[in-house]
Amino acid sequence: MILVVLLLAAALIFGPQWWVKRVMRRYAEPKDRYPGTGGELARHLLDKLGLDEVRVERTEDMGDHYDPRDRVVRLSPDNFDQRSLTAITVSAHEVGHAIQHADAYEPLIWRTRLVEMMTRWQRIGVILIGLVPVVLLLLRLPAAGLGLALIGLATLASGILIHFVTLPTEFNASFKRALPILVKGGYLKREDRWPARRILTAAALTYVSASLMGLVNFWWWLRILRPG
Repeated sequence: MILVVLLLAAALIFGPQWWVKRVMRRYAEPKDRYPGTGGELARHLLDKLGLDEVRVERTEDMGDHYDPRDRVVRLSPDNFDQRSLTAITVSAHEVGHAIQHADAYEPLIWRTRLVEMMTRWQRIGVILIGLVPVVLLLLRLPAAGLGLALIGLATLASGILIHFVTLPTEFNASFKRALPILVKGGYLKREDRWPARRILTAAALTYVSASLMGLVNFWWWLRILRPG
């Protein structure tokens, strides 16, 4: 019974991440399926929508995302440079977030504020957890050490909660913004409409899969800090 529970938990935690990566890889070939690259499509869509002040950048290590603070769509090298179905669909999804920002879409605004606030708290949480061994071993204050550990873990767990709460923002960017633009604008081949929906679902679930992986780190810290 315990083994079954562990297997189910592993499937729930690792399954979404595996599926997201599988979908993205599957439609990343052929790399020249469309006439323009993901970066070129993002620039074209932003200009067409009157969002010429929003920049499009190639990022090596930050992943595909829209940064509302700097007003920039950042794309990974593959999605910026290639002309695959994945590249143009992911680019449209990130442009969808830029459209949300221009429309003052409240869920995006709240998510941005929450993420900025929780990022600061998570940094504090890491520091607090790092202080636990000092408090326990050097100062010999087990109660204080436990308190620091609990506060630190709570701040780390907050990021997981935020991504689940703001999931509707991702689906809005995918299916209320990006997909209508791709279909009505004739940017998608007809046979690619269903695969594009899969990619847009995967794009919306990217943060959730990352949050589920965060649960593993959360559990790991609990194991380390558990007394005895």
